[in-house]
Amino acid sequence: MATGTSAAELVAALYRTEGKAEIVDGEVVLMSPAGGLHGRASNNVLLALRGYERGRGGGRAYGDNVGFLVELPHRKSFSPDACFYVGPPPGPKFLTGAPVFAVEVRSEDDYGPVAEKVLAAKRADYFAAGTQVVWDVDVLRDGWIAVFRSVAPDSPTVYRRGQTAEAEPALRGWTFPVEQLFE
Repeated sequence: MATGTSAAELVAALYRTEGKAEIVDGEVVLMSPAGGLHGRASNNVLLALRGYERGRGGGRAYGDNVGFLVELPHRKSFSPDACFYVGPPPGPKFLTGAPVFAVEVRSEDDYGPVAEKVLAAKRADYFAAGTQVVWDVDVLRDGWIAVFRSVAPDSPTVYRRGQTAEAEPALRGWTFPVEQLFE
């Protein structure tokens, strides 16, 4: 987008964008399609979140490619791989505000020093927008879930295969066995 593009113009462009994208640094940034392991993992988390939604209420689970509009200096939207949202009920447009819990499943290009900086910046944006917990999920290499919390953003709890992850305080009492990422 050209310099000076308004937030409304960026959102309008995002609606017209085919595929997954977010508004970052005044641009609509396309995100590559997910691979099979990535897709299965995010769907498995979504299914568990739907169970939480049905049993607890108080919010809604959303899967990949749902837009959430936010008002941050460098970011105007998120599109997590899975999430839980407690804002206004859905309509035909993007949701307003950040999810309380967001899941970002790593793709092949999400490894190495540069990628780590990009992922950390996105987590910081999530927290600035009001997200309480962000999961950084690895299914391509070692199989783990790093749980980052807004109250301690630089001190994740890492859960590996054979362990059960959680999303406290965003989702009280909800747990997810890491092994379910690979089912």
